[in-house]
Amino acid sequence: MARRPEVFVRPLSMEEGRKLQRISRTAKDPIKLRRAIVVMMSGQGRSVPDITSLMQVGDDYVREVIHAFNERGFDALNPKWSGGRPSAISVRARERICLIAKTVPAEWGITGMSTWSLRTLAEHLITQGVVAAISREHLRRILRKGGVSWQSTTTWKASTDLDFIAKMHRVLELYDQRPVDGRVVCVDEFGPLNLMPRKGKRWRPVGSPARLRATYHRYDGVMQLIAALDLVSGKLFYRIRTRKRWREFLSFLKRLRACWPGERLYVIVDNYAPRKHREVRAWAADNDVELVFLPTYGSWLNWIEPEFAALRYYALNGTDHRSHAEQNAAIGAYVRWRNARAQPKTNFAASSPIRSWTSYLAKAA
Repeated sequence: MARRPEVFVRPLSMEEGRKLQRISRTAKDPIKLRRAIVVMMSGQGRSVPDITSLMQVGDDYVREVIHAFNERGFDALNPKWSGGRPSAISVRARERICLIAKTVPAEWGITGMSTWSLRTLAEHLITQGVVAAISREHLRRILRKGGVSWQSTTTWKASTDLDFIAKMHRVLELYDQRPVDGRVVCVDEFGPLNLMPRKGKRWRPVGSPARLRATYHRYDGVMQLIAALDLVSGKLFYRIRTRKRWREFLSFLKRLRACWPGERLYVIVDNYAPRKHREVRAWAADNDVELVFLPTYGSWLNWIEPEFAALRYYALNGTDHRSHAEQNAAIGAYVRWRNARAQPKTNFAASSPIRSWTSYLAKAA
């Protein structure tokens, strides 16, 4: 029998050689990796028998790979997966499965259940004739591909404030166009500050989480933190007190007033009763301080809220302070660290849908 003619890959450019070498080092698909090595070895002058011996593949396989690369280039390295057997569940049926999954059993006259499990949903789909049979795992894959996931319900607290839109626009106006005669300050309370172990996250060896005590007593009462965010400098100002009455709030306002004498203060606050105490209102009117009240249930408009989230995450989570002095010191250290890196606050919710609201959404979308 005559010897088969030798087959070699076409001459490779320097760039093609580098690309083959890169694929041979980084390719995760074993088929693509093996084909790239075959082509690279052929480009180095190795004969087909040498390649089959080193790669432990068939002679015909090596020749097919080389011919394919010569014809189609690097596209020939990618595996061409077959589609497998046709799906037993049509596209239309899959869409209906996702629609039914987003309903609740009561809508189908099924009592005793408030939500579907994969088993009950599969049984219902068979009863309704959507599918003849379906496993729970197949159903899970269909839902995931259709963008339907298992989620917790959330709550929506509707505001009864008839002036919601007007108040919201007033706050946004102060955020967007800083008043020339003063500065905007966002004020709110954070707390109560208990002495208790707080769950958190930190870098640890795999399988060795940090441990906190599970049993504890809340001795020494609680403390209350009141803070202000100055939008001009981006810095936080705070005080920690045992209570949060109008007296504590007024005392904090006086401190803010002393920080910026000669400037009108626009103080963004929520509708907590001590803010509206007659003594507070009278002092504010006499000292060039305007209390700008947020709409009811609109605390998310207060720019200081995300600052509290960061304070909780970095200063408190993962700690187990045994005294208020220790905990207050940790809060103070974080605020000093943060203020040293503070930047002016700009662009509040610049692309948020709230910018286009002309009426209040009374329920969740």
